[in-house]
Amino acid sequence: MNFKLEVIAFNLESCNVANIAGAHRIELCDNPGEGGTTPSYGMIKAARAKVDIELFPIIRPRGGDFLYSDDEFDIMKEDVLQCKKIGCDGVVIGLLNEDGTVDKNRTSQLVKLAYPMSVTFHRAFDRTNNPFTALEDIINCGCERILTSGQRPTAWEGIDLISELIKKAANDIIIMPGSGLRSENIISIANASGATEFHSSARNSSESKMRFNNPTMNENLKTVVLDAAEVSKMATLLSSL
Repeated sequence: MNFKLEVIAFNLESCNVANIAGAHRIELCDNPGEGGTTPSYGMIKAARAKVDIELFPIIRPRGGDFLYSDDEFDIMKEDVLQCKKIGCDGVVIGLLNEDGTVDKNRTSQLVKLAYPMSVTFHRAFDRTNNPFTALEDIINCGCERILTSGQRPTAWEGIDLISELIKKAANDIIIMPGSGLRSENIISIANASGATEFHSSARNSSESKMRFNNPTMNENLKTVVLDAAEVSKMATLLSSL
């Protein structure tokens, strides 16, 4: 069985790490403090030129919830088209209605715009009011996978629901566990859930290389980066299954 590891990259340094350390796919994001928003056109273009593994930018115009205005949706449509022009392999989206259901109309529109790119529905899924109804709605919209922590803070806490979703989904869509996956638990999650694709931030931090730092500013200038050793270890573990 072919297992895949997806990792998050917030900068080009992390894209290079993912490419070299054995990841199969990058979810490209900006703004780690907000949980990931759409990276700039320049960032996406540079990342595409740097890596030869799958590249999936997130299409999320802001942090916060997943209920978008008409203006925000117009931005999302344009970003999807730009990703397609640049040559990305897919995009990551997630849109909800006020009542916690999947915004099927807009999701379907983005899937059609994205074609032939693949589309992942992200952890907006974990904010839906009924995961099994949401599962069917997302399948019908044409998405190819769902990133989920089983509607709990971490995938291990939500492992029971993840397992149920995988059984229910059968071959109709990929259910990809994410949140809190590391080398120490990825095999346990694989065995307990039956999943074949996995998502990890493998997050580390890099100190600023500035020689001067104004002490009166009291700011943390560390950068979020991928942990190369962690990515490599997870990829190796999955390849051994």
